[in-house]
Amino acid sequence: MNYHIDKFSKKQKILSGIIALVIVFFIGFTYAISGIGSTQGTGKPIAITIKPGETLDELTKDLAAKKIVKSPMAFNLYARIVGYAHSMNEGVYYLRQDLSAKSALDQLRERKFVRVTVPEGYTVEQIAKLVSEKCDVNQEDFLKVAKTYTPYDYMKPALQAPGVKYSVEGFLFPDTYDFSLNESPEDIMKTMIDNFNKKVTPEMRQEAEKEGLSVYQLVTMASLVEKEAKFQEDRPIIAQVFFDRLKKGMMLQSDATIQYVLPNHKEDFTIEDTKYDSPYNTYQHTGLTPGPIGNPGLASIKAVLHPADTNYLYFVADKDGHNHYSTTYQEHDAKVKSIYGQ
Repeated sequence: MNYHIDKFSKKQKILSGIIALVIVFFIGFTYAISGIGSTQGTGKPIAITIKPGETLDELTKDLAAKKIVKSPMAFNLYARIVGYAHSMNEGVYYLRQDLSAKSALDQLRERKFVRVTVPEGYTVEQIAKLVSEKCDVNQEDFLKVAKTYTPYDYMKPALQAPGVKYSVEGFLFPDTYDFSLNESPEDIMKTMIDNFNKKVTPEMRQEAEKEGLSVYQLVTMASLVEKEAKFQEDRPIIAQVFFDRLKKGMMLQSDATIQYVLPNHKEDFTIEDTKYDSPYNTYQHTGLTPGPIGNPGLASIKAVLHPADTNYLYFVADKDGHNHYSTTYQEHDAKVKSIYGQ
């Protein structure tokens, strides 16, 4: 009888020990995820990128390395319990440090960021397509807003200029952005235009003013340079060519301006294309285009502010995109024939 009692007592002790351990674990786990302290975390938000195919363990290591979570073990365990390991969404998220496991996971599930890189020279229509593919934004809604959106006064000439399709053209600064999936077209454009407003400094605007250029004209000229120059060394020279042509009352004759208005993309243009009826067609109209033909990067804007000191009036790009310059039409014609055999 005593043997059975002793055996039963041992089982009770073992069971009690297990229960105690479970309780201790539960209390510790609950403490870890309970959000004791500030759920907002500390310091500046830190970017966390969840890559395609990334595992929960990899994410946990990243969070631990950046000290986002107080207890990486608690985060990993809690994420598995609630099923997050099988529902992770790729994207960029911004979290502060010293978060509880629950706070960190709530923020990872609450808002998703997508990193979008906008190349130099992209038009509004190309950007609309890009953000519609990356973010939860309707392409047509984006283009509708782009027609008249002018948060800064220097953009307003677009509203009066003939033939301008989008008032934001030229001011959606090419850069890498982290957009949330639920941002509106206005939010996305405002972020990009604010970036332009920051990058094109007051000093740069003063330089433009000294040269007799408004911000709108500066960006319009820079958009032409961006489209015509594949290599950095060509930008200031092309800017000089365009300025000298304007001074002499010559047409700019930029193929890029035709490309901007043609309904379909073309690599090569015909004589008929140069007759296309549009105020943007610089084969038919003197002066600058009514507005930008794309969104230039900072290098092209700076090239317009600091054009090369040459006297070229003509240039032609070879098949690799390198430009060849001439001071007379006869020289230019000879170069075109030597490059293309015409």
